[in-house]
Amino acid sequence: MEKRQFTIYGRVQGVGFRFYTTRQAQKLMLSGSVKNLSDGSVLVIAVGIENQIAALRQWLKTGSPAARVDRIIEQEYVGEREFIDFKIEH
Repeated sequence: MEKRQFTIYGRVQGVGFRFYTTRQAQKLMLSGSVKNLSDGSVLVIAVGIENQIAALRQWLKTGSPAARVDRIIEQEYVGEREFIDFKIEH
């Protein structure tokens, strides 16, 4: 299993980004989480196999219908946390 962390910058808060990301991740059968960060970005942690992660990566480039994605920083997720499903965190 791959564990990836994405930080998405742009107009990604207040536009349904977390909801749509959760829906897409669940459709791809990924586990993980999505949450807003205090700097206006969104953090996505995704756990799955390579092609599932690749599909989410591609989707994140555009995001929700009202979003504007300016930049994505991707890195390996090195946290200890285990994920059973994909959900929004507050």
